[in-house]
Amino acid sequence: MAADTQNRSSRRPQGRQIGYARVSTEEQATEAQEIELRAAGCDAIVEEHGSGASRARPALSKLLREIGAGDTLVVVRLDRLARSVSHLLEVIEDLTVKGAHFRSLRDPIDTTTPQGMFSLQVLGAVAQLERALISERTKAGIRAAKARGKLPGNPGVRERRPEALAKMTAAQKAAYGARIQTTVNQWLPTVRRMRPHHTWDDTARVLKQRGLDWTPERLRRAVKWLVGEHMADPALLQKSPPRLPEDRLMTLVAGMHASNPELTLREIASQLERLHERTPRGGSKWSPSSVKNLIDRASRSGLIGDERTNTPSEG
Repeated sequence: MAADTQNRSSRRPQGRQIGYARVSTEEQATEAQEIELRAAGCDAIVEEHGSGASRARPALSKLLREIGAGDTLVVVRLDRLARSVSHLLEVIEDLTVKGAHFRSLRDPIDTTTPQGMFSLQVLGAVAQLERALISERTKAGIRAAKARGKLPGNPGVRERRPEALAKMTAAQKAAYGARIQTTVNQWLPTVRRMRPHHTWDDTARVLKQRGLDWTPERLRRAVKWLVGEHMADPALLQKSPPRLPEDRLMTLVAGMHASNPELTLREIASQLERLHERTPRGGSKWSPSSVKNLIDRASRSGLIGDERTNTPSEG
């Protein structure tokens, strides 16, 4: 057993081990969890105070935004991290996208080992079966209620009772917040680079070029929610300055480059001509040097992240 533990330890990624400790109320202490996490090699520990059923986990959300490739998120038990199997799988998916890993000390889940990945796949199958069973039970309940002459849904909502409507509104807000936090790591870094110097239209266009389907209004609403939850800087909501024609071209070229970094300068120029876009000087013919100037400007202004700063070849 000792040899097996040593072998697993040697295969573990060399990134940071970051512990996450959560307790249900402010009166409880995370000390017991911290002792286990530090004994497991965690050099940093993030504390969270809140109910396990709560969808608001600002400390966890911040950790998922900042964790780096090769790092491992470590918890004492799965119930310290996730509300449900589906929530656990969402968190692990976010970590996987960033090249990070997950490990639970008291459960057989460790995404750095084949055994841990197998256990995770079993959990995924259980979650899928659970969703199918819930769906089938819901449909059967509706059919039975209709057979008895009862209408489906909440009677209080149908009758427009204030207390029922208030509960429904609160539940909808909580569900909306949960959806936002699930994907926030994919789009918020771009928003932070662009806002408020660029319009919501430009920001949504760049995200769409990267495969994220946002409209300007939906994006503004999501950022407003994050600001209200103290998870984003209020400055992101400030009004953007008047946009010059060349700024719009810079955003457009940055989006083209971000969506396909393999495009050459000449290929981007050809695309701009097919779109009948005028050059910064008003001409109809684009040169590779004009495209390069716009890409350089976009890089300096933060429109193109560090991972995309390689200047395309002239082609």
